[in-house]
Amino acid sequence: MEIIYKEESYEIIGKCMEVHNELGHGFLEIVYKDALEILFNQGNIYFEREKEYPVYFRDILLRHKFWADFVVYEKIILEVKCVTYLTDEHIAQTINYLKVSGNKLGLLVNFGRGKLEYKRLVL
Repeated sequence: MEIIYKEESYEIIGKCMEVHNELGHGFLEIVYKDALEILFNQGNIYFEREKEYPVYFRDILLRHKFWADFVVYEKIILEVKCVTYLTDEHIAQTINYLKVSGNKLGLLVNFGRGKLEYKRLVL
């Protein structure tokens, strides 16, 4: 089985590991997002932060939208968490981002533990 966006996801997870190794765990999500933004800019990694996606129900645009933490290389959703454990709700949220964005790969990354935790979610 082919791994989708292998090199790109390896690079993104590597940057997440750099941030976690330097900052450790225990900060709010926003701190890790700010640090990732710095590393992405320094590494010339194209990204959009807090990308807005409309949500439709029966072809009607809903008032509320989704905001993905990062969209990297215009094709990978990066969802940042800082929690004790990743839950089914976190996974479902990332999958919903994939659905509304049309992207195929989501990386769910948790900075809330002593060791960086991440999941690859393919739609």
